[in-house]
Order: sequence, then structure tokens, then C-alpha cells
Amino acid sequence: MHFTSLGSTGLSVSRLCLGCMSYGTPDWRPWVLDEEQSRPFFRRAIEAGINFFDTANMYSLGVSEEVTGRALREFGRRDELVIATKVFFPVGTGPNSQGLSRKHIVQACEASLRRLGVETIDLYQIHRFDPVVPIEETLAALDHLLHSGKVLYLGASSGFAWQLAKALSASERHGWARFVSMQNHYNLLYREEEREMIPLCETERVGCLPWSPLARGLLAGSRRSVTDRNASTRAATDSYGHTLYDDQLNWDIVEAVRTIAGHRGVPMAQIALAWLLSKPAVAAPIVGATKLEQLDDALGAVDLVLSADEVAMLEAPYRPQPVRGI
Repeated sequence: MHFTSLGSTGLSVSRLCLGCMSYGTPDWRPWVLDEEQSRPFFRRAIEAGINFFDTANMYSLGVSEEVTGRALREFGRRDELVIATKVFFPVGTGPNSQGLSRKHIVQACEASLRRLGVETIDLYQIHRFDPVVPIEETLAALDHLLHSGKVLYLGASSGFAWQLAKALSASERHGWARFVSMQNHYNLLYREEEREMIPLCETERVGCLPWSPLARGLLAGSRRSVTDRNASTRAATDSYGHTLYDDQLNWDIVEAVRTIAGHRGVPMAQIALAWLLSKPAVAAPIVGATKLEQLDDALGAVDLVLSADEVAMLEAPYRPQPVRGI
């Protein structure tokens, strides 16, 4: 597994990040694996050289962080691991159990530290930008956590380029720690990030951590059409995913992935991930896996280099579409 520096930091992360939303409790989502089912994925990832793991306090309402923390203590070496989590979405019913106020950020960080069983979170990310709380309040709270030793680096997720630019500007003006990463919706089927967010991240040396790199399985060939709900439990029940990809999707892109995968003799997922890994702004796609072969397919993409003709074939069918996932 190759490693890369995340954004402009000296923090080295593996070229793939294991997304841990799939590990926690099926009481939260029916496709989530419980702790015993999850353990082999952490072991396989660490054995393969993955050192980067991403979760969030809202995944399984905290249970994902607990499962992730215990597994990483069992299979990994803490000083080599990069543990990332996120804050914003509700984790309770009270008015202070969500958002990016100073109160919620500090309380949420303390709770995440306890659940993960660590003294420091390597990458602490805002899960979304808060339209109500001033960005200065959010950034000051995050900077406080960093200087208190509770977190080492800061990241953002799923916003408009102007929001990230505003945050970076505020950090510079006030001398606060800046965001070093952007966890954004980016894959062959959704490339609107290339208009403004990707160029901004490249200019500001912010590493991109694409989520849904396989477009909820569409780019892995697991679904026969965008409306196919029978491929998996997640395909049937993932109501949020249904809003990301609809019947306006250009299926020619999926067929291009299928064709190149057939010529190469590799799984479709490897082609889609290899395309992402070829983009200079991309530090590490966040891959989810509920079957070990899915994780193995992703690992095989790291050393797969696409030709210029193959990249052109994959990109040619794309058509602009509405912004999704923010």
C-alpha cells in the first residue's frame, strides 16, 4: 500500500481510507455489520497496509466509533494509524446535540475521544458546514481543540467551494489552524466538484477524500440499473443514496467502466478507483466494504494505472448535472 501526504501536512495516509460507516449496529441501518462481523475488515485492511480509517459520531449513533476504536487497538499500532471522525449531524434529541456551535463541537469531541478510546483524534472533520453558526465560532472552537491536544489536524466535508474558501480565509486572518482535507462527493458519475472545489483544493493544497467513490455500487457493477433495488440490502434501504443518483444518470459511463474492466480482466471497482487515484488532488478515496472481496477489489486498484485513452473513454460520456450530496 502506497502512502501520500495529506494536503499540505506531513501526515502520511495510505492511498485508500477504510470508511467505517458500515461497522457498528444494524439497529441504525439494516446493512450495517455488527462488531463481530466487522473485525475481519479491520484486520484485513491493516494487514494490507491501510493506516487511514474514517468514521463519524453519527454513524450508528456512536457505536461505529466504539467498534472502530476497539478493532484498531486490537489489530493496529496506534502511532502508525490515522483515525478520522466527524461532527455536525444529530446524535441526540436536544438542541445542543447537533451543529457546529462551540458547545457542541467541544462536547462532541470529548464524547468521540471516549468512544474511540484514544487521547487524540488525528483528523477531526466538520461533517457539513453549519448555515446558522458563524464560521469564526466553529473555527475558533476547532483551533482550541487542536491547541488542547485533543485533535491534530482539521478537515471539512461536503460543502460549496465558497464555503471552504471562506473558512480558509478566516483561519489565515485569525491565525487559526486551517482545514487540510475536504471529504467530498466525487466519482466518475458525479464530477461537478471539478468546476470549483477540486481546483480550490489543488491551489490551497487541501487533500481530497472522495466519499461514495463507487457511486453506491453502480460503478462496481453490482446494480443492473440506477433504479435496481435488489442488488443488496443497502440498495433497497439507502434512501439518501437514492437522491444522489437518479434516472438522469448517464449509464454509458457505467458501460465504459464495464468495457475497460473486461479488457483488463479486473473488477469494475478497480477501474473506477484507479480513475480517482489518478487525480492529483485525491489523497485517498474512502472505500466502504461489507464483503471482504470488496475490500480486496479496492486494494487491487492502488497499483492499476490507466492509459490516457482509457481515461478519455471513461470521461467522455459525462454530462453536467445538479449539485448533489451537500
